[in-house]
Amino acid sequence: MSHVPAATGDSPFQSERTARDEAPQFVLPLVVRIEKTAPPARTDALETAARAVLVMLADERSVGDGEWAGAMRDWQDARIRKVVRRARGAEWRRAGELDGITVTGKSAEVRVFVPVPLDGWPKELARLQVSGTDLDDPEAPAPVEPGTPVLWLNPELDMSAGKAMAQAGHGAQLAWWELSDEERAAWRDAGFPLAVRTAEAGRWGELTAGGLPLVRDAGFTEIAPGSCTVVAEHPALR
Repeated sequence: MSHVPAATGDSPFQSERTARDEAPQFVLPLVVRIEKTAPPARTDALETAARAVLVMLADERSVGDGEWAGAMRDWQDARIRKVVRRARGAEWRRAGELDGITVTGKSAEVRVFVPVPLDGWPKELARLQVSGTDLDDPEAPAPVEPGTPVLWLNPELDMSAGKAMAQAGHGAQLAWWELSDEERAAWRDAGFPLAVRTAEAGRWGELTAGGLPLVRDAGFTEIAPGSCTVVAEHPALR
């Protein structure tokens, strides 16, 4: 099956677009902690968001008869919408009281929450801002260790950190769906190692033509509809 999802939060399969559009719509909320005096590094925020999505997908509460499984199924049966908001101080503490999982990177903290109806956000999250998630890397990201799954960003697109976090989450989810149960277990047991990097211009065409999971944006925010944003390169998918 060819996975063709879309953007900061809207990611249908192209072949199932009508059915997914007609299903009740849910959102997977992610909140990144951005304190004024200590914002996270951009790449670390992107990697932590992608890892948070995987942690939520793999959590025992999200599958089978788990307490979150119904909401997770409803979300994945429709578009796999993801929205990233930012919080600090008391906002972050209040958000932490809702059902979810906090994932910590080197400098970033991202909390992923149980999916909510598109028009039914809890007030603790609805009041948080989507804008203002522009982040920088104080140093160039380290070289990627051999064998590490990589989420490659399109070098021709300019995305805010918040949007790129959602796109990285989409890419990680598509890779997860493509893996066997054994491959998923191995990735989970290793702590979901991954890297997010911007592809070199000369390699982007090769990546998009290689049959790897590809995120295609719906064009609701920031970039044009149909733009390819992320290619997920997992060693098991080569």
